[in-house]
Amino acid sequence: MQDRPNRDRALSMLGLATRSGNVASGGFATEQAIKRGKARLVIIAKDASDNTKKKFGNMCEFYRVPYVQYSVKETLGHAIGREERTCLAVTDEGLADSIRKHLVDSE
Repeated sequence: MQDRPNRDRALSMLGLATRSGNVASGGFATEQAIKRGKARLVIIAKDASDNTKKKFGNMCEFYRVPYVQYSVKETLGHAIGREERTCLAVTDEGLADSIRKHLVDSE
């Protein structure tokens, strides 16, 4: 069963991206990363409000930034060493590609 290891790797890579300064977390920081062209992947928690999912989904489509709905707020926050996070943006292309690959493989 590949599901669990790939998800764990994706969360571990989020932690690595955070430690290397390549994650913008929280609504305001994620929005700024998208609008400034720095976001390479946006992750939205599955338990975020419908309004938040729509707002960031539309914004990502407009600015042509790939995005996924993944995990829950508590798990996303824990992965980056913070409290709950509704959304976050990975700003490094290589890390974003690797995280995206692990998320796609786990579905």
